Amino acid sequence: MNENTRVALVTGASSGIGAATARTLAKQGMHVFLTARRLERLQALKSEIEAGGGQVDIFPADLTREDERRSLFDKVKSLSRHVDLLVNNAGSGWYGYYSEMPWETAREMMALNVSACVHLTSLFLSGMRARGQGHIINIGSIAGSFPNQGVAIYSATKSFLDAFTSVLYRELRGTHIHVSVVRAGPVITEFCETASLRAGGRHLPTEFMGVSAQKVAGRIWGLFKRPRKVIYVPGYLRVTPWVELSFGWLVDRLGPLLLKYRTR
Repeated sequence: MNENTRVALVTGASSGIGAATARTLAKQGMHVFLTARRLERLQALKSEIEAGGGQVDIFPADLTREDERRSLFDKVKSLSRHVDLLVNNAGSGWYGYYSEMPWETAREMMALNVSACVHLTSLFLSGMRARGQGHIINIGSIAGSFPNQGVAIYSATKSFLDAFTSVLYRELRGTHIHVSVVRAGPVITEFCETASLRAGGRHLPTEFMGVSAQKVAGRIWGLFKRPRKVIYVPGYLRVTPWVELSFGWLVDRLGPLLLKYRTR
């Protein structure tokens, strides 16, 4: 690998935002390292990127497991002296009443949405500090600052990412290491379908609306070129914290009705 080539690691890269981000970064000349659980999806994406002249390596891994996160770090380190960009995208969802949510599902979601992000950040941040540069982008959600019925654990994990990002951003001010969070609204991927299936068929109210994964990937590339602490996708969603502050009382009343309506 050319030492001057910029390197990115994208988690949850087998589909959706992760796959779209991998394609975008590769087209921009970055060497992309991709990880996800589904080897077949990663292999197909690798072939696609290489056919377009991109540079890619894949690492199938279950990031809910600490030993596999460490193994991923060791493998990446063996191939590259540095990682310029870490995109913590891997995550899962579940829609329905929290009282009906299996503990195993909640535990796995917290391990993937929170622990994997925190652990990988810890592992790769030390190298960025030693090198004096790097960028960590966490894929959050407007649900982190605008929690709603049916996504209790998901909202809580995304709220954690908001706080985690803000703290690291402030700790690293004055360095050439950047930490950002992408607060995305509804995105048209298989995420909603998967969350619905895991919850026994309940449908998320937003599953038929949203922006494309490619649009989010484009904003991630823009964020890498022009680092900021927070971006919203779409941009108009920057009003959501104020909506929660001003109209949270209304959501308190109408939210439960919406959850019941969307149940089958």
